[in-house]
Amino acid sequence: MAIASSEKPRILVVDDEARIRRLERMNLELEGFDVIEAADGFQALDRVREDLPNLVVMDVAMPQMDGFETLHLLREISSVPVIMVTVKAEVSDRIHGLDLGADDYLTKPFNPQELVSRIRAVLRRTDDRSLATQELIRVDDGLSIDLERHEVLVHGVRIKLRPTEYRLLYHLVQNAGRVVPRETLMARVWGPEYRDEHQLLRVYITYLRQKIEPDPAHPRYIMNERGVGYSFVDFKRRPGE
Repeated sequence: MAIASSEKPRILVVDDEARIRRLERMNLELEGFDVIEAADGFQALDRVREDLPNLVVMDVAMPQMDGFETLHLLREISSVPVIMVTVKAEVSDRIHGLDLGADDYLTKPFNPQELVSRIRAVLRRTDDRSLATQELIRVDDGLSIDLERHEVLVHGVRIKLRPTEYRLLYHLVQNAGRVVPRETLMARVWGPEYRDEHQLLRVYITYLRQKIEPDPAHPRYIMNERGVGYSFVDFKRRPGE
């Protein structure tokens, strides 16, 4: 089983068109990435198991098994970051991919440098070593946050967070009691180039609320300051202060 070098990230390009795979491979190799290929979803699953890529760039429109189905099966065996590529720009398609576990979305046609920028941004935010800590935060009797394991404990039950969910929660918790502007959250969690992707932020706020809130429709922990941003409940403040 091959192990990807930490100095040269390995990217798996999945597309049924050989011409597109060659172009993406050439561009990514010029940028210093190690690139491997798969022509369909079945090959992609094998390459993930055998070659352990650092990130997958996968086309949605593929014969036999499309990118969505491949992603669904991939998430059963791996948490490798995935960027979905599609000719459709509808928000519903992007949300569907995110629901299945995609980390980002890119719409064809795109500039090769945009793909490189997206890959680097996803790799930055999924490398959680910079956020590692031994701290276990007790918010209240119903919620604790294990920042070392990237998990939350809801009434004692451990719930695993996706890397992006964890980064978002981390930045909210570190600013507990203060409203963090949407643009600031986008820049810290996704990167400066994502500052205006407010729909993406709303989707992940929804994911977090579904995992930690007793009633997601009436949140107790993650509050929305309409038109400004989001805040996490000030758990450090004593009642009556």
